Amino acid sequence: MIKADIVNKVAEETEVPRITAAKAVDIIIEAMKDALLAGKRIELRGFGVFQVRERKKGVGRNPKTGVEVAITPGKTVRFKPGKELKLL
Repeated sequence: MIKADIVNKVAEETEVPRITAAKAVDIIIEAMKDALLAGKRIELRGFGVFQVRERKKGVGRNPKTGVEVAITPGKTVRFKPGKELKLL
């Protein structure tokens, strides 16, 4: 499913014009981005939790060539599915 599919579903379910649905979806996505950028946790009951976590420095491997690659420390977004989503 891509963003356009979500917009179409919102427009279909709410019977609003597609342009209005697209704007609503964009606003929601921007709000989620802003919250994650601020380091906040996003909890959607019945779906899951998005959270910014620290990523440790480490060494990874290129699976194709086997060459070691340095992984720099930083931040990453993690998603933990909710109980209802897991049951699906």
